[in-house]
Amino acid sequence: MNCRHCHSSLNHVFLDLGFAPPSNAYLTSEDLNAPEVYFPLKLFVCDNCWLVQTEDYSAANEIFKDDYAYFSSISQSWLAHAANYCEMITKRLNLDKSSFVIEIASNDGYLLKNFVSSQIPCLGIEPTDSTAQAAEKVGVPVIREFFGESLAKKLLIEGKTADLIAGNNVYAHVPDINDFTAGLKIALKPNGTITLEFPHLMRLLENNQFDTVYHEHYSYLSLFTVNEIFKSCGLRIFDVEELSTHGGSIRVYGCHAEDARPTKDTVNSILEEEFKRGMRNIKTYIEFQPRADQIKNDLAWFLIELKRNGKSIIAYGAAAKGNTLLNYAGIKPDLLPLVCDAAPSKQGKLLPGSHIPIVAPEKLIEYKPDFVIIMPWNISHEVISQHSYIRDWGGKFVTAIPELRVIG
Repeated sequence: MNCRHCHSSLNHVFLDLGFAPPSNAYLTSEDLNAPEVYFPLKLFVCDNCWLVQTEDYSAANEIFKDDYAYFSSISQSWLAHAANYCEMITKRLNLDKSSFVIEIASNDGYLLKNFVSSQIPCLGIEPTDSTAQAAEKVGVPVIREFFGESLAKKLLIEGKTADLIAGNNVYAHVPDINDFTAGLKIALKPNGTITLEFPHLMRLLENNQFDTVYHEHYSYLSLFTVNEIFKSCGLRIFDVEELSTHGGSIRVYGCHAEDARPTKDTVNSILEEEFKRGMRNIKTYIEFQPRADQIKNDLAWFLIELKRNGKSIIAYGAAAKGNTLLNYAGIKPDLLPLVCDAAPSKQGKLLPGSHIPIVAPEKLIEYKPDFVIIMPWNISHEVISQHSYIRDWGGKFVTAIPELRVIG
């Protein structure tokens, strides 16, 4: 296998999580009568451009299907994050009724609906029909396709180039990152702006966030690598912000290479911090596997001890990251009988691989578990705030990343 960006030979394994089904491939009870598809879940690191990437096995259309079950609007904190972004970027770029905004991977319209309400023309690009339908119901126009150079050329011919191209948590999801970035270049107006948000590889390394590894994430990105990819396509990163979302993300601001806007000091400062933390040193990557194994082992032993001591536990959040952790640890319903989730699209189904049933959050009150393990640890504060009543019967919360922690 060669690097998806620079095509160098990949000789270094960063992380090997064995075999797992796609993390958002939730099952119905009827599905249990058929074979379940598993793919290798292994990451390589390129020692030339430092792109961390999954092994080539699963195609995008095998993962992002019409019944894709992830709806962005389920998380209130994410909705607030999107609304704040829209308010900020509208002011920063002076967007108005004469502007045009494109969001790639627009999901259920969680973000673009803010531009619709401000009467700023916009277009969503979203390949999954289930989420695209939800976006259209809130007034967001949607093209049901995967974004890349080909679609960008169609938009250019139709006169639909953008003043702003936004992409939240999509850049890591594209199998051909060069083609995607070339499309950004084509679909951007001469003075236009690109903003991309994605989990920062530096934070993954720092906080043992190996559960963010799943087949939908083809790439794991540092600012250094994204900067190199942008430059190769005639684009330039002129600003960057660090965000708390998804356990530590960055938002890059891109423009055409010849754009007159100066590159801000924040870009160089984060590049320097990455270098100091060894992110261009192969040793940093090959030493990560034992840290993931420790977390996996600690969780398995914790659940076994709870069962031995007659204690009950239910999971909260049927999140993709939780599926990675549970499948790597080999956790089944005998140790974790249920997972609660607020998304109606997931309720009544089962987690891929582990086959743990997904139920509505109201089951927490019915079952009164001694412990609730929060699988999407990145929104643990939101979950604890919404379900603090479990403390009324002595219940406690648990998170497994960056280390096993019991929260009274």
